[in-house]
Amino acid sequence: MTCHMNSVASMSSLVEDQRQIQELHPADRPAPLSAHCPRPIPNSYWATPLLLACEYPWTPKDPYRPKLDALLKAGVRTFIDLTEDGELRSYVQCGILNDRAELLGIDPSTLDVLHILRDNERRRRITAVHCRGGIGRTGMVIGCWLVESGLAKDGEDALQIIAREWATVEKCRRFPHSPETGPQCLFVKNFIAENKAMAARVNSTLAVR
Repeated sequence: MTCHMNSVASMSSLVEDQRQIQELHPADRPAPLSAHCPRPIPNSYWATPLLLACEYPWTPKDPYRPKLDALLKAGVRTFIDLTEDGELRSYVQCGILNDRAELLGIDPSTLDVLHILRDNERRRRITAVHCRGGIGRTGMVIGCWLVESGLAKDGEDALQIIAREWATVEKCRRFPHSPETGPQCLFVKNFIAENKAMAARVNSTLAVR
């Protein structure tokens, strides 16, 4: 019981440290973040102090030492799964996520699987985004979020930020680039934050008038 309480206290301290880093101006945050924010699993990196990018966090081959436990201990409470239906066995639909949370003393009702990055940032809630390998689809979503949130000035800047963090990931030697494909990188390069896109549409309309 004492060991479990100490583990929970340590986890809470690490999470609070990351939330304090989140409050810093982006230019004042340490880089790469993974050097200051402990990665919960080898093939993961912190895109922001509250947003983790990682590979698929569960496998039936090792059900008693799932990566899910490490993510939950790192404070992750929102899981955004970018895999397609039936691509891999769902750890949510079959109840594995809730089971692991209960074993760690975490209330399953505090977990959700929604695309609510902006709301989570406002609430200082930690999110994990993953696909199968955490490389292509995950990198594309992370890149778009960096632009949308203003942490990157444009898509090119977002890709540079990802490259810096990706270089610290274990599987970077085998897969040197994230996002993985040309179209995925092009999508990030061409991505325009919604507020900027709206402003452009308004300016265009006013110019016509």
